[in-house]
Amino acid sequence: MTPAKALQPFPDDWHTALVLVPHPDDPEYGIGAAVAKWTAAGRTVRYALACRGEAGIAGTAPEQAGPIREGEQRRSAAVVGVDKVEFWSFPDSDIRDTPALRAAIAGCVTAAAPDVVVTIYSGPEGEPGALNQRDHIEFARAVAAVYDTLTDPPRWLFENGPDGTHGETVDDHIDAAVASLAAHHTYLSVLDPDTPVIEQARRQVEMATQPRAEFGNRRTVEFILTRQR
Repeated sequence: MTPAKALQPFPDDWHTALVLVPHPDDPEYGIGAAVAKWTAAGRTVRYALACRGEAGIAGTAPEQAGPIREGEQRRSAAVVGVDKVEFWSFPDSDIRDTPALRAAIAGCVTAAAPDVVVTIYSGPEGEPGALNQRDHIEFARAVAAVYDTLTDPPRWLFENGPDGTHGETVDDHIDAAVASLAAHHTYLSVLDPDTPVIEQARRQVEMATQPRAEFGNRRTVEFILTRQR
């Protein structure tokens, strides 16, 4: 097995970040601990989501699931210090790299004028044998395409995913990340009714924050630098 490449530290000279994702809970499954660290240090982070997750609760009609998941996402974001959460109206489970999606992304990035944009992983597999969702792939590709058209793009564009280039150590923010993911209580309760929500949340956060030797075996969120100006 080829050893993992050493990660560089995540940039430190920035003030505002925009997290662009397709669904509710996408930030919490990956970068919640990093977001908690950033806001605790006085940085501003805002979220924008392509949909409200209306197709995400099995057995619940979309018109009921959407408001539930939007509310859970807002509460989840607040746990890690994010109070600006924007939802668009693209169809859950059918998010595609369309001109309309690119226009929404461009408008959001232009209005927010962040130093850093973080988005979802665009690769085919999150881990060997685990196929990535098409919504994730199409959304991330749209974000990259928009970045390439901007006359004054953010300084950095990162994806959160495996085989990263940069890492943010988060040992002191694991509990906040767990609480943030656990705020998606209805979603997680239906997803795995046999496992307490807090246990599901802690397991997922620990999977997303593996210790890294180059950072003294501290728990770390991985990021992939895809664009830089």
